Amino acid sequence: MDVTSEPGAPWLIVGLGNPGPGYAMNRHNVGFMVADLLAGRMGAGFKRAGKAQAQVVEGRIGPPGPLSRRVVLAKPMSYMNLSGGPVTALRDFYKVPTANVVAVHDELDIDYGVLRLKLGGGDNGHNGLKSMTKAMGADYHRVRFGIGRPPGRMQVADFVLKDFASAERKELDYFVDRAADAVECLVAEGLERAQSAYNS
Repeated sequence: MDVTSEPGAPWLIVGLGNPGPGYAMNRHNVGFMVADLLAGRMGAGFKRAGKAQAQVVEGRIGPPGPLSRRVVLAKPMSYMNLSGGPVTALRDFYKVPTANVVAVHDELDIDYGVLRLKLGGGDNGHNGLKSMTKAMGADYHRVRFGIGRPPGRMQVADFVLKDFASAERKELDYFVDRAADAVECLVAEGLERAQSAYNS
């Protein structure tokens, strides 16, 4: 079942990450990677979003016809732990129901490259989700991109702020592409269809 509260309303797809070239290939920035790929598929580049501390792309997702959806892609430029402010500002500006917000983010408790899609739930210690939930409640979609747990005694904060390992990078493009496909399916066809196709 598609939980869209207003069928004609736009969707807000938020790739979570940290701004700046030093963070670009970090595990914590996989949401930005997926957002960049989706923007490329739409043939558009990110631009600053007025007063909101974010970069956005406006366009459509899905095949022409009844499955085509109006979307706003966003990358908050506020750093991960302050994502809620920019996301809420964009949600309000574009009049997006909270149920039409999608957060794309890294997930420690899922093996590398595995996807899980869901609506609502806790933040599992993820600072970006924690900030979003505090700002607008938990009833938004999540596309969770598995990065696995840190090896040995490495601290979680160190692990997520390191670049993907060389062995991981061999498959990264494929996994990011699959995550972008999952976002498109979620928006165009609904959560159940996307879960059936991409939850592995």
